[in-house]
Amino acid sequence: MKEVPVLIVGGGPVGLTASILLSREGIRSLLAERHPGTTHHPKARAINARSMEMYRQCGVETAIREAGLSPEQAGLVVWTRTLAGEEIERRVPWRSGPQSMAVSPVRNCLCAQDVLEPVLRAFAERQGSCELCFSTEVAALEQDGAGVTATLTDRVSGSEMRVRAHYVIAADGAQSHIRRQLGVRMLGLEKVYESVNILINADLRRRTTHRPAALYFVEHPQMKATFLTINAVDRWGFLVNSLSAYGYKASDFTPERSMELVRIAAGVPELEVKILGIAPWTASAIVAEQYCHGRILLAGDAAHEMPPTGGFGLNTGVQDVHNLAWKLAAVLRGAAGPSLLATYHHERQPVGRIITEQSLNNSISMGRLGGQSPGTAVARPEYLNEQGMIFGATYTSIAVVPDGTAPSTPANAVTDYIPSARPGGRAPHAWLEQDGTRVSTIDLIGNGFVLLTGVKGKAWNEAAQRLASEMRLSLKALTIGDGGIEDLDRQWAMTYGIDDTGAVLVRPDGYVGWRGRSMMTDPPATLGEALTRILGKA
Repeated sequence: MKEVPVLIVGGGPVGLTASILLSREGIRSLLAERHPGTTHHPKARAINARSMEMYRQCGVETAIREAGLSPEQAGLVVWTRTLAGEEIERRVPWRSGPQSMAVSPVRNCLCAQDVLEPVLRAFAERQGSCELCFSTEVAALEQDGAGVTATLTDRVSGSEMRVRAHYVIAADGAQSHIRRQLGVRMLGLEKVYESVNILINADLRRRTTHRPAALYFVEHPQMKATFLTINAVDRWGFLVNSLSAYGYKASDFTPERSMELVRIAAGVPELEVKILGIAPWTASAIVAEQYCHGRILLAGDAAHEMPPTGGFGLNTGVQDVHNLAWKLAAVLRGAAGPSLLATYHHERQPVGRIITEQSLNNSISMGRLGGQSPGTAVARPEYLNEQGMIFGATYTSIAVVPDGTAPSTPANAVTDYIPSARPGGRAPHAWLEQDGTRVSTIDLIGNGFVLLTGVKGKAWNEAAQRLASEMRLSLKALTIGDGGIEDLDRQWAMTYGIDDTGAVLVRPDGYVGWRGRSMMTDPPATLGEALTRILGKA
């Protein structure tokens, strides 16, 4: 029987990202994916700035950007009657504009899933700590108090292999067999609308180059459709929504009929079109009642299915495993108690519910739900301007030590983000200077625990060095303002809410776990108590 610390089921972006994050923590894993390779369909395309921050810290950001399109190549969102016809409205979403750089050094990226997955796979394979097994199906799972025993079947040869893992990450998608096997109750609305994804080859540059957009919504009397930019030249997605409202069934979408609808939506009857694939699907807005089931942990679409309106599905999934990987590593190394893993559910499930609800609200505003009348519907103002949802998630669990301060209350929690280092929130971006070069706080964190201290916080630094050894932790202490890293305009001190003697402890996932706004009587005891609590050893 093969033994491995973590078995990952599913080789999409979530599973591949989990393998990368575990490898960075020095944890071996085995990934089983039932398909023979990475996907051939574009599926998800939008990677938001928070996810790109994570990929930047992993070292794969550049490769993803080289494979995808820049915001300048697809920065708009356009509503039309047809591509060649009347333009109804165009917008520059917040997340595509330069204003996004005020809250992050990283911009979003448009990279279709069929291009993204090979990049992640190649990067994961280079890490050396993960074994990737494609054409491999998990036929059975049995868990006990000490681990999980899985039966893996090679779909080519038919041979079976038994694997014993301490933990399983179920990232096997919206049709998750593991979720069904566990009998997980799902909260929300199932089957809210039907769609058909059509992958096409057609040169649309004459209708798009002058207004480069990620999405071209078509509000036509015969259909509600979208041209989705993939390479911005001749490879496009064509999405038809609200089928029943316009008298369609999924079975109507033969290659010939699909080609006809593409030409109608483009407004170019003679357009040369090649149909590369047709995939009907049904959108749901459901979230697992519980993410943690013993030693099996749900992630990505296995944990939450949401309408694609807003592009949050992939992003929520990869951020799930960003939250989970360091916790698994700490427990497996003995640095944390098993109760730390329960915080994965407590932190991520409320976020999943909020994002799923807002994605559904986007769909409703766009007239996509079954039962809504056909007709023109331009999305609500919040659509693609969800700065608060991207950066403003706040965690409440034993892995966060409150500091007694009240949370910020933005006017609109969906669109507004107020940078703050209050425990439970993302450690905010602030520009610093290191050896004469401008550097973001985002580039100082994301690899183990990091303690950021004021210029007079030497006692915190000494405590961190001692505790790192005693607690078997990756814990780095950095002083801001000691000549190495400078806060020239005091932006960091103001944003992080501490004085020259204070300190902020940032978790490996980039979230603030503890904050001491000024010096305390016994720094080693205070910091040690915070770490003990965060790690579930209190």
